[in-house]
Amino acid sequence: MSILPMSTITEHAHPWLENLVAYDPGKPIDETARELGLDPGDIIKIASNENPLGPSPKAVEAMQEAASGVHIYPDGGGYKLRTAIAEKFGLERENVILGNGSNEIIELIGHGFLNPGDNVIAAEHAFVVYKLMATLFGAETIEVPDPGFVHDLEAMAAAITPNTKKVFIANPNNPTGTMVGEEEIERFMDKIPDHVMVIFDEAYYEFLQDPPDTMKYVREGRNVVIMRTFSKIQGLAGLRIGYGLTTPEIAEVLQKCRQPFNTNAIAQAGAIAGLADDEHQQKTRELNDEGLAFYHAAFEEMGLEFVPSVANFVLVKVGDGDAVFDAMLKRGVIIRAMRGYKLPEWVRISIGTMEQNRRCIATLKEVLAS
Repeated sequence: MSILPMSTITEHAHPWLENLVAYDPGKPIDETARELGLDPGDIIKIASNENPLGPSPKAVEAMQEAASGVHIYPDGGGYKLRTAIAEKFGLERENVILGNGSNEIIELIGHGFLNPGDNVIAAEHAFVVYKLMATLFGAETIEVPDPGFVHDLEAMAAAITPNTKKVFIANPNNPTGTMVGEEEIERFMDKIPDHVMVIFDEAYYEFLQDPPDTMKYVREGRNVVIMRTFSKIQGLAGLRIGYGLTTPEIAEVLQKCRQPFNTNAIAQAGAIAGLADDEHQQKTRELNDEGLAFYHAAFEEMGLEFVPSVANFVLVKVGDGDAVFDAMLKRGVIIRAMRGYKLPEWVRISIGTMEQNRRCIATLKEVLAS
């Protein structure tokens, strides 16, 4: 009796997932310590654009209070947090959608509006998750060249086709640290047809002194989603909580796509407190401005090509990005290699405390000299 070979369940997976590469996050401190036999206390991580001051003290206090109630399911509708966000930006609660990090907002938009055969548009060196999520839904990503590592909004508008469903604008952009101004955005929005949604990813907008006003497009009822996060300036990356600001009609579609209780109770409590902690945000901005100036000056002194940044990280050309990453890692300094962004000669360095920044530059000089 012959036995036919058994097929595997993976043969029935969506064909567009075959070449999809999962997102590779910054290397954790504990993992680095285990692999290299280093003391975790001697390792600095300046790879993932985290807040070097840590979380808002007010958020920590709020989370500690919320911990005693974790036997109860969280508010699935996020009433208090959505209300606080809406009041801060002069919107209504119906304009706000919560996500398990702003990354989930990208996924919810895909669930609600993307089909196989559609396409999305993004800058060539924009956040890789846009393409990852589009591929997940069987959509194509049109990557538009970004001369000088700045979004070319005119070219992005020209790239729109009848099958285009979304255009992503990361402002400031990760990993380049560049931004486009309000006049450029206004000209771009004038060219957007009704079948296209524009997603402004503003994870780093709080670091800007005078950010462009994209909120007006929400108030005007345009097909716009503004994504923001508590992971950066509020220092709450470990909570995985973000939000989208959009029209009530779009928000209603996204609410249907999310999992029940997609943001947990401790995260909601911490986010409400962090949102209101202007003092912590100002301290973070001041430290960030000092760090940016330090890195820009250091790279100029070292003769390294870099992209002047307005965010909380700097992109710098070091030759062999992977080799420099490995050498820095062995010395207890975690940065981010950029091969995954088609920039194999570059690394991205997050702004740390000034002590961390000085150690990073000293280590980088040592690595490049060797």
